[in-house]
Formats: sequence, structure tokens, C-alpha cells
Amino acid sequence: MDLYRERLWATPWLFVSTLLIIPAVMLVFAPINFTVGVVLAIVFYVAIVVALLVSAPTLRVTKEELIAGHARIPLSLTGDPVAFTGDAATLERGQRLDARAWLLIRGWIKPVVKVPVADLDDPTPYWLLSTRNPDQLVRVLEEARPTS
Repeated sequence: MDLYRERLWATPWLFVSTLLIIPAVMLVFAPINFTVGVVLAIVFYVAIVVALLVSAPTLRVTKEELIAGHARIPLSLTGDPVAFTGDAATLERGQRLDARAWLLIRGWIKPVVKVPVADLDDPTPYWLLSTRNPDQLVRVLEEARPTS
């Protein structure tokens, strides 16, 4: 059972901005054959939309683990999560980012949550996760994590 679940869908403006592939493809193929240009432009746009939808990862918290995309970590091996929004989130994704951190960030989702890894054998210091609900994710992680 999921205590928290969020799909990191692309924002609507990304789908709108990728519409620019249609005139770009038509510009290349229309001089050769207009019908082929229109068909290929639509096919390219649909392929991009499908790729954005299929590749959207999911954040999940269960009673035992945090699942981010294909990665999993037991909650017993996590530290106190911290939410970042605004300029602080930008700094965490940029200047303050540790190269050893495990990332599941999306450029169209600004807030992030930093989840420290408490496993001394793991070289990864923390996970940095994009989320539209940073405070809720932190609350659920704190409530679900076993206390020692």
C-alpha cells in the first residue's frame, strides 16, 4: 500500500512548446512532398508526446521503502528529509549539488526534497527528488520512517 504516490508528469507548456517540431519537420520535408511533410510532422509530435508520457517517473512511499523511478531504498536507511522551494531548490539542484548524489529531478518541477542516505556503506550521500508536493512528501517520509 502506498502512503504517498506522485507521477512526475511533464507540464502542459512542455507539450505546447514541442508543437514547434511540426513546422520544423514540415520545413524539411514539405519541399520534397507536402503530404509526407504533414504526416511526418504529426508522427514526430505524437512520438514526442508518447515519450514524455511513458518516461514520467513515479515517486512512492510505502511502509518499508522509498521508491523513486526504478530505485528503491529502505526507509530505515534514510535520514531526515528536507524540502526546498524557490531559490533554495535552484541552489540544491546546482551550486550545492554533490556529484555523488542520486538524482530524480525534472526541470519543469522546481521544488525538491533531499533525503539523506544513512547507510555508511553507500557512497551516495543523499537522494534529490523533484516533487510538486515537497512538504507532504517530507511529512510522509518522517511519519513512515522507523524510529530507532
